[in-house]
Parts: sequence; C-alpha cells; structure tokens
Amino acid sequence: MSQAEWAPAHLGRTGTERPEDESSQPSGLMELLGVAAVLLDAEGRVTLWSPQAEQLYGYTAEEALGEYAAQLLVHEEHWDWVVKTFTDVMDTGQSWAGTFPIRRKDGSTRLVELRNMRLLDDHGDFYALGLGTDSPTLRELERDVALSTRLISQSPIGIATLDTELRYVAVNPALERIHGIPAKEHIGRHYREVMSDAEFEAAEAAEARMRKVLRTGIPLVEESPLVGRTQADPDHQHAWTISLFRLEDTQGRVLGVAELVVDVTERYKAAKEASETRRRLTLIADGSARIGTSLEVDQTARELTDVTVPAFADVAAVDVLDSVLDEHRPASREGAPALFRALAVKAAYPTDAVRAADPPGRLTTYDADRLATRCVRTGRPILVRHADGNDLSCIARDDQAATLLARAGVHSYLAVPLAARGTILGFLGLTRARDPRPFDEDDMAIAVELASRAAVCIDNARAHQSVRNAAEALQRSLLPDPPPRLPGLRLASRYQPAQAAYEVGGDWYDVLPLDGQRTALVVGDVMGSGIDAAATMGRLRTATTAFADLDLDPAQVLHHLDTITSRLEQYIATCVYAVYDPRHAECHLANAGHLPPVLVRRGERPRLLDLPPGPPLGVGGIPFETTTVAFAPGDQLVLYTDGLVETREHSIDERLKTLLQLLDTPDSPLEETCDRLLHDLRHPANHDDVALLIARACPSTAEG
Repeated sequence: MSQAEWAPAHLGRTGTERPEDESSQPSGLMELLGVAAVLLDAEGRVTLWSPQAEQLYGYTAEEALGEYAAQLLVHEEHWDWVVKTFTDVMDTGQSWAGTFPIRRKDGSTRLVELRNMRLLDDHGDFYALGLGTDSPTLRELERDVALSTRLISQSPIGIATLDTELRYVAVNPALERIHGIPAKEHIGRHYREVMSDAEFEAAEAAEARMRKVLRTGIPLVEESPLVGRTQADPDHQHAWTISLFRLEDTQGRVLGVAELVVDVTERYKAAKEASETRRRLTLIADGSARIGTSLEVDQTARELTDVTVPAFADVAAVDVLDSVLDEHRPASREGAPALFRALAVKAAYPTDAVRAADPPGRLTTYDADRLATRCVRTGRPILVRHADGNDLSCIARDDQAATLLARAGVHSYLAVPLAARGTILGFLGLTRARDPRPFDEDDMAIAVELASRAAVCIDNARAHQSVRNAAEALQRSLLPDPPPRLPGLRLASRYQPAQAAYEVGGDWYDVLPLDGQRTALVVGDVMGSGIDAAATMGRLRTATTAFADLDLDPAQVLHHLDTITSRLEQYIATCVYAVYDPRHAECHLANAGHLPPVLVRRGERPRLLDLPPGPPLGVGGIPFETTTVAFAPGDQLVLYTDGLVETREHSIDERLKTLLQLLDTPDSPLEETCDRLLHDLRHPANHDDVALLIARACPSTAEG
C-alpha cells in the first residue's frame, strides 16, 4: 500500500469520518471488510440478518431469522462457552470481542473477527448485536497499513493525519518526540487538547489554517511558527513550522488534513530572548511606578503582589518578621524558629496554594529548616527550580500546607529577602503552578530588584507608623475619659484618627464641670500633625481647664488661650468654647476661627449657630465675643472638627448641609447619632482626624 493510501485507510478505520451529504458513496474500506451485522433477541434467536452476514456465513436471511444463533453458527463443542459468553453479555452489558471459528452453511469453518454488544430498545427489551468480518482479510489489511506506517515512521519530519473535526488519527514517531506525547495519547483527541501547552493564540491560528485547507484544498507550506512547550522538554520553549495538505479518497471525498511539522527552535530562540529581556525591563519599570505609593505597610505589600501576579508568578505572598513591626517583641535567636506576620497574598486564579499561604494579619512560626526562615537568616534569595515533595515540605509552614501546595501543582519556588538599610524585614515568596516555566537566575534578579524597592518602602512605612502610633497614643492619653453624667446634660463623644498614611492631628474635645451646676463644652483643632501637634493640643487642653476654673466668660477664656498659643512656635488652633447654664436654660459660646456648632431643637430644622467667627488662637490682638442662646431641655448642641465635614470632592457648604440633614432626628439616642455621623460623613481615606461632642439638655432629675 502506498504512503498516499496509508492515511485515508487509517482515517476510515477510526470511524471518525462522517459523510458530507446523503449522496456520499460508501467507503471502499468498508466494502473490502464486508462487516456483517446480526441482531439476536434475549433468547439468542436471530431477529435481524444483514446481506453481509449472508456473504460471510452462507445463510440467507430466510434461513437464519428465528433460529438460535449458537445452533446455526457454532460447532457443537463450543456451544457451552458461547451460551455462557452470550449470557454474560446480556446480564452485565459488557461487550465481548475476539476472533472465533464460525461454522458456515456448507459446514466449513471460518475465522471471524467479532464484536458482540448488548442493545436496549425503547420498550426496555435487551438485544445482542454481533458485528463480524473475515479475520484473514482484516489481518491482510492490517499488514498493509503496517507497511505504510513503517515507511512514514522513518521520516525525521513530524507527520500527523487529522480528521475533518481536527481530531488526531495517526502520528509518526518524529511527532511523538516533538510533542513528548505517545501516539496512543494523540489518537481521537482534538488538536487543541494535544497542543494545550502551546500558546493559545498560536494554537488557535494553526487550527484556523487547518480549517482553511479543509475548505479550499490549497496547501499551506511552512507558515509562521507555532510556539510552546512539550512534555518531552517542558523546561524550554520550542518553535515549529507547519505545512498542511488536504486528504481525499478516490471519490474526491474530504477525509481530513495531513500535518508536517519541522522544529525551528534554534532560529526562534534569539528573537524570544530579546522579547524576554524587554518583558523583564517592563516589569521592573512597572514595579518602580506602582510600589510605594503610600506610607502604609500593608498597602505596600499588596502593591508588591499586584506587580508580580500574574505577570511574574502564579502566587505571591509577603511576610515580615513580627519583631520588625512590634518593637517590643525581641528578634528570634539564630537557629530558632522565626515568627512572621503575613501582610499580603495574591493568586492569578483560584488555587489551593492560597490556602497554603498565611492570610494577611496572621502570625505564623516557621521552623529553622524552612526556606522562609533560611532566607531571612542568611539574607540571600533561595531558588527552587523544580520543586518535589521534599522541597514543598521545606517551603510550607507545615505538612498540611505542603499537601495543599502539591495539590495546587506548585513546581517552582522563589524566596527573596526584604532587605532595607542593613535590616532584613521579611521575605517575598513566589510560586508557579499553572505557568509551566520554572524560575531561573534572571527571574531571581528581577525578584530581588522588586523586593528591594518594596523593602525600602515598607521600612519607611513602618518608621512612619511607629511615629504615628506614638503621636496617637500621646493624643489619646491627653483626651478626657468618657464624658461624666452632669446635672441637666447628657453627652456623647467620639475621637477618630486619620488613616495610617497620614500623621495624627491635634483635634480634641473636653467636658469641664463648673460651679453652679454649669458645664463647659470645648472642641478644638491644632493646625499641623504629628507628635508636636498632639503635644500642643495637650498644653491647650490643660490651659483651658485652668482658665475654666477661674469662672471666666467664654470670650475671656479664648483671649487667654490666644495669648498662650501665640507663644508656641509655628502653631495656631481653632476652638469653640461653650458654657451651659441649666438654671437659666442658656448656653454661652465664643468661637476662635472654628466651624459653627449645630443647634438641634424639636419642631425646628437643625441650624448652624451664627457666632462671630473670631480669629484662630495664636493670631493675637483681635478680641473675641460671647453669644448667648436659649438651650432648653431637649435641645442639642453638636460640636465637631473640620475632619468630619471637609473633603476634597465636595464644597464645605454641601457637607454642612448634609450634616444638618443627618441631625434632623432630635429624639435619636446620642450614641447612635455619633455613629451615624461618622458612618455617613467619614470616609476611610480621609486625611484628617475627627473630634465630635454632642450635648443634650434635660431636666437635672431626668434619666438621659
């Protein structure tokens, strides 16, 4: 049999070819084989008999129908075996196949290749279908196919035949070696399944070419390369040129497509290396632009994982030594386990590898033999090109995590220390699972560059956070305890610092009992931020308490505070000072450049008190004025700092209007009102802190 006949014969043998229309001629191969079909009922009697069965067995349909097949076609010495085999097929539904000596009508014996199977009709009745062909004829055909296969197998070029649905029908050894997949694992599989390791767009383009050849019959020779990896060499990319030819039978019917594959990897490598260099430079540039946009440790860690996933790794995790973030926790000794705090973890897709990593915020101890511990102890990156079970055990925190990594298919790992200013802060862990490329030295150099930038930013952020924490602790220590229960007054207050990326401000509030059942209510804001602003706030609060004890008018108190503030270098402050007198149901107020308080009264809309604004404290030389307003039981006075209402997106008038709308519920509990104001007006990204104080007048004997 010629080489041209080899592929069509195999195509027909697989049964994947379908006629293009009802007028298609039968396959010459099927005519050559003369496959006979016989249908038996559950009792073993013949119910259907094909013309090919008459040719193969010698009986006409009239002679065979209704007869027991065993008695008709089987020598007596084989009856027991045949009956048992027939019973097994009918009882279990398991098909039987093999070569069997059939007794023909003329008494001669003929070796027949049989396939017997159970069928079920729409009434629930079982039948047995027997398909048979002459065994010597089949063997001769197989020898011819073996000869053509042998000829093609000598070719150094990869050769494959695919049917019209682009399913593999045959491949030669050269293509087996190119793909790294045995021929039997090609057969019947779609082209895209076998080429799943190739780049998707390239494989899709190759499919489009095949369909064009099937449609037009015009060959395509050495089109642009298909690039990918194979099971034969999974560590390296290969490139192949592909030539395609349409296959037809003698009647012109399209049977499929022949594919000729030539390896052109060496020619492709030079262009690939240049492209890879550009990709890595782009990744470093991206990291320089995206890492370190804030002074938050957690945010910087997330930015590092965002840059590396999915462009560089399938999963990235950032963990720091807990002693770096907690100055009161001593560093672990050499040879001892290391305690890490997870900051960020990101995956390119859902995977068990994420569960193997520690969720952000969790403290985890890694033994001394773990790669994470070794990385931070030595200050050197650790590269595991091809991770096996032992490697995964050293990568993971424990055996359960190692199992998750194995289940996720992790095959390559890279641990890079986060080093800044001579201090090892933690490490960046990178894994690849779905990405088939193992990490290499070039990847390690990129990871070190990205980790170094992130480490400096994390170190800056933790230093900033340390100072900020000290300022916040100082400020909170200077704020009063929860407001006391005072005659004729119910109080609620809140203090909320700015987000971690900004310094603590100098906002404060105070509630001071005075003689005659009166109460002083104070809210102020020192301009600036940090420890100095918090310390200045503490001085003003102490001074306010002292002047309040002197029973001074609110304007006089602000005058003295102005004098003190003017002596403080580079600081000014705003303040509202109010004195509530329950005996006269009045409130006396003075304002030093602060936002106006809100008066909430039943039956009326909340309104901003029209107080003479006065200059900020520290300006000096300008008098303050005291304003008196009625403040009867049920009335509320809301004092606040600008952090509650000022934003960069809205005007102050809009925000004050929103504040008044939110306060239009005069009977709401004061604590709920505080929470509602912070929830609706305060954004987590606001860069200023907030002090809020709400006072409600009530009869001195009432329970607030």
